[in-house]
Amino acid sequence: MNTKVLVTGGAGFIGSHLVDTLLADGFQVLVIDNFDDYYDRKVKEKNISSHISSPNYELVEADIRDRGSMEHIFQQWKPEIVVHLAAKAGVRPSLEIPHTYVDVNLAGTVNLLDASVKNGISKFIFGSSSSVYGLNEEVPFSETDPTLKIASPYGATKAAGEALCKSYSHCFGLPIAALRFFTVYGPRQRPDLAIHKFAKKIAKSEPITLFGDGTTSRDYTYVTDIVSGIRKSMELHAQGYEAFNLGNDNPTSLLALVQLLENEMNTKAIIDWQPLQIGDVPRTWANYQKAHTMLGYSPSTNLEIGIQHFVKWLRENMIP
Repeated sequence: MNTKVLVTGGAGFIGSHLVDTLLADGFQVLVIDNFDDYYDRKVKEKNISSHISSPNYELVEADIRDRGSMEHIFQQWKPEIVVHLAAKAGVRPSLEIPHTYVDVNLAGTVNLLDASVKNGISKFIFGSSSSVYGLNEEVPFSETDPTLKIASPYGATKAAGEALCKSYSHCFGLPIAALRFFTVYGPRQRPDLAIHKFAKKIAKSEPITLFGDGTTSRDYTYVTDIVSGIRKSMELHAQGYEAFNLGNDNPTSLLALVQLLENEMNTKAIIDWQPLQIGDVPRTWANYQKAHTMLGYSPSTNLEIGIQHFVKWLRENMIP
């Protein structure tokens, strides 16, 4: 195929799964990742261990905030498609270091948009988040819903990132798809995320911390379904800017999630109940009809099966 795809954050959870499929299908892939110390570097190194030997794979350790480096990489490598997944992630940490979130998620995104326009990129895919909906009360969440009820600095940077993308598409004709990911899980999931944390603690008979009364719900979406949505967005021929929900249309309460993990691990969780955290939202719930109609997106892995796959992976790859 030989199409050149630049993937930012390509050593991370979602990014490494995407690269798996791109290499398998013959794309040339350049990954930019700064191996942020938010979690152990060895996790990402393990994620990409099977990629390194591919003749179609290149890795550049660089920071998207470095404008000069981004311009140089684009000029030298000349990608055709950009999939921008690199971000400072996490709701609660964004309350503690909001300036860093703005630097990475906004300044970094502008650098990539600028470089894309200057180098004639044919398509720009922006990894957004269900956090743009914030405290939205209409369910399920649709792309036409307002995104001004933001509940956290993280969500604000993702909504602002979408606004930047829309402006660049309008001003410069850059085709952009903004993909709103809904609580992605599965093998290689970041160690700071709930399912990963809960499963490890349950396996070690350590208490897990639940905030609120257990009724908050999330639309958990398996990573291969998300990757399928990304790949389909790369094939979209529409011009201009489009936003798409990539979710599962099946919200699950926090307590129900814990019960699924308990059943799969055959171990009862020890629960430490705490008050709701600032920045948390009561629910996420994706209406993915637009993605289904325009992209052919159709998630195929339900939560029960997805949890089975994740627990199996965790047992085989228990990372301290």
